[in-house]
Amino acid sequence: MKLYWGDLHNHCGISYGYGSLENALKAAKSQLDFVSITGHASWHDMPERTEELEFLVDFHEKGFAKLADHWEQVRNTVAEANVPHEFVTFQGYEAHSSEYGDHHIVSLHDDFPLMEGDSPAHIIEKLGSKEVIAVPHHVGYTPGYRGGNWESFNPEISPIIEVYSKHGCGMSEDAPYPYYHDMGPRDPRSTIFEAIRRGHRFGFVGSTDHHAGYPGSYGDGRLAVLAEEKTREAIWEAIRARRTYAITGDKIQADFRINGAPFGSEIQAADARKLELDVRGCDTIDRITVYKNLKPWKIINGDEMNVSKPQSGKFKIRLEMGWGNAKDGYIWNGQVSLENGVLHDVETCFRGRSVLAPSPDMKEDPTLNELANEILEQSEQQVSWTCTSFKNPTTLHAHTAALILEVEGDVSSKLHIVLNGKEMSLTIGQLLEGGISTHLQPHNSEAFLVHRAVPEQAYTYQGEWTDEQAENETDVYHVEIRQKNHQFAWISPIFVNA
Repeated sequence: MKLYWGDLHNHCGISYGYGSLENALKAAKSQLDFVSITGHASWHDMPERTEELEFLVDFHEKGFAKLADHWEQVRNTVAEANVPHEFVTFQGYEAHSSEYGDHHIVSLHDDFPLMEGDSPAHIIEKLGSKEVIAVPHHVGYTPGYRGGNWESFNPEISPIIEVYSKHGCGMSEDAPYPYYHDMGPRDPRSTIFEAIRRGHRFGFVGSTDHHAGYPGSYGDGRLAVLAEEKTREAIWEAIRARRTYAITGDKIQADFRINGAPFGSEIQAADARKLELDVRGCDTIDRITVYKNLKPWKIINGDEMNVSKPQSGKFKIRLEMGWGNAKDGYIWNGQVSLENGVLHDVETCFRGRSVLAPSPDMKEDPTLNELANEILEQSEQQVSWTCTSFKNPTTLHAHTAALILEVEGDVSSKLHIVLNGKEMSLTIGQLLEGGISTHLQPHNSEAFLVHRAVPEQAYTYQGEWTDEQAENETDVYHVEIRQKNHQFAWISPIFVNA
């Protein structure tokens, strides 16, 4: 089986988001293997209209009506974009609920009808024989205030839960990325850890919940699935089997198994459990935590891994572009040529405009997500691209763009970089000592940074352990991976019945 990358929860102008559906699909195809573009469809227990809530109620009602009026056109556009083995699309829409929490309803079928109900289970029931799932998202909000409802949770209709998005991370009360949206704080009663404590079984996924038509927007959440092939049916089977995990942005490759069974599995093992973990990250590994029953069972400290500077081998080098004051976007045109080495892979870290919800000052614009983000040419010796960066919203929130180059060579291998008229030549030997930046203008300027070269031994890890102690009737094992650049992966649990 192979890993495929996707986003099952994101928004554009088909309801109360921004940017065209066509541009959203193009953006998804540039960085992902599969996608569901999500329209907002209903909110059965929406607060009553008051003067204070007039804008909230108004944009929801208009968004629901807009999706309903164009639903057939939306379905046809999504269906036409599905090309087996090349790029996979799923139909989907979102149902809000104060009591049950918000869910996106995703279907395997193109004849998927819009359906309303007074709970996610009611919607699924009304859809009858359709192959559908209801995915809870931003679950960490306060119970009854659109947070997760573990009393009513049903793993039969929700085999996966979105644990990370632009809202933050809902894993636990002290997880990274707290909730700071105006919907409120992260409440420990609604977190993923609480759901596992209650005995629920599900897989982890990430998605962006991006509202400006850019599925897979870097850093806002994505999911990985382990599937037989890149088709709707195979990816759907993997989701149903919980062979999924959540990433923040970097495509951290991971394989976690117990007695040969992959993440998401439920197995029987009363005595010895052989745990295997294989990680191939995108930056220096900082820490890997294997959890057993929500407690750290094995901790791998990245600083204790072999950190010598090899003279040759594979290296990952991140080229990051942005900064400056361009609120409406700054376009980069770049090329990297590699001398005395091989360019094995290029991973794009492109973002859409940072929009999580409508605001009164934003106007509908179908071209809002028409961004110049694409690889133009790639070979074993060079890559050329164009991309868009934006002014960072705050000093703590990045809105840069980046490429991650995986190169094979030695300390004499040289990267020749040309970016918007600026040129730079650097050897891997130089970059093993540290990164180098340059600015385009004398002041308040856009800039680019060539990060430190990361040797393969620093971004990969393999471990095997044996656990011979059954603690509960069902022991739950999951993995958290943290890189030095604060990109994470949360690997779905394996449920071991004693």
